[in-house]
Amino acid sequence: MKTLFNNYLNTFRGLSREVWWLALITLINRAGTMVIPFLSLYLTENLNFSKSGEVAWIMSAFGLGSVVGSWLGGKLTDRIGFYKVMAYSLVSTGVLFIALQFLDTFVAFCLGIFLVMLVADTFRPAMFVALSAYSKPENKTRSVTLIRLAINLGFSAGPAIGGLIITTLGYGGLFWVDGITCIVATLVLIYVLNPKATKQLDNIKVENPKSAYKDKAFLIFLVAMTLFGVVFLQFLSTIPLYYREAHFLSELEIGLLLGMNGIIIAVFEMPLIKWLENTTFTKTGLMLFGGILTGLSFIILNFTSWTGVLIIGMLLMTFGEMIAFPFSNAFAMDRAKKGNQGEYMALYSISFSIAHIFGHNAGLQMTDKLGFENTWYIITGLAALCVFLLFFLRQYLNVKKRIKEKERKEEKEILWI
Repeated sequence: MKTLFNNYLNTFRGLSREVWWLALITLINRAGTMVIPFLSLYLTENLNFSKSGEVAWIMSAFGLGSVVGSWLGGKLTDRIGFYKVMAYSLVSTGVLFIALQFLDTFVAFCLGIFLVMLVADTFRPAMFVALSAYSKPENKTRSVTLIRLAINLGFSAGPAIGGLIITTLGYGGLFWVDGITCIVATLVLIYVLNPKATKQLDNIKVENPKSAYKDKAFLIFLVAMTLFGVVFLQFLSTIPLYYREAHFLSELEIGLLLGMNGIIIAVFEMPLIKWLENTTFTKTGLMLFGGILTGLSFIILNFTSWTGVLIIGMLLMTFGEMIAFPFSNAFAMDRAKKGNQGEYMALYSISFSIAHIFGHNAGLQMTDKLGFENTWYIITGLAALCVFLLFFLRQYLNVKKRIKEKERKEEKEILWI
């Protein structure tokens, strides 16, 4: 047992002090984002908005704000640096989340959630660039995994605490906690990650940066990640409603089931990623496998009405994201070395923001008009398309690699002659 524990701790060694601080800031911030998993329930039950009408379009406004915020965050990061963008984003998001609870009309909430996500998601590309700067090249995937560990520790506590707060204080308390934790995260950021007190380990400066929009492999990757995002985001909108309407779970039970996802990731993801890094699997191959597991997590829900299938589905979803997300992050950061990092990481963030625009809306519309069973078949089909694109990407990169190796071999032969 002691050896097993030491081996687990070894998976965390070698990461920089700054990455650990960034993980702590993310943990504090994420612990308060308990509003998001319960947002669809809040809108339908507290504000009496219709699921396929107002709620679906509010979730689209959520995604649109995320797209604009991610794009803006990338531009600002390349111009003023990641530190200032993260600090301004966190404190502003805290204030806006507190104010959001006072909006009770459809138009006001659409505008409010758009503004909240615009400000909040300027943080994402800045955080990715900071993570890359504070990580040695060989540690980037594990650094991403540590950040995800922080996110999921917060996510595992957030929904469980959120369900408890709802049953005792109501939904209003969630907005206060979310806002306050964002402000606390800002104070920690200012104290520990001030540029004067930190050291960058991978400060990349590209003389002639390549535009991310001309990187064909990266564009294929972005389409695949958008599809993966549409599938995964059902976990935050339609799945909680499915738990309530098809299996009659309470908010507390829903929170505990969602929290299980974070606990499993907290315990198993870092050792799993460390092991996978030492195998011969490629990043694209691992993302492909993650997509398969995520697709399976939906299709099995149609096999039986047994409530225990929800746990099996959650396990498949959890291991799918544990594999797909860290290696997709690492793939994006590797490609970003060719150009402006803010631009690359903004587009990576935008792929999930676009998924927010269409994923929540489409999922809610389909469950309302087609029912949960048909919706899960369609979502599984989207997962299959994502897997196909990732397979195509892997083959495309293999061909490009062989061409480059051939060109290098020919250059050596010419020099030898």
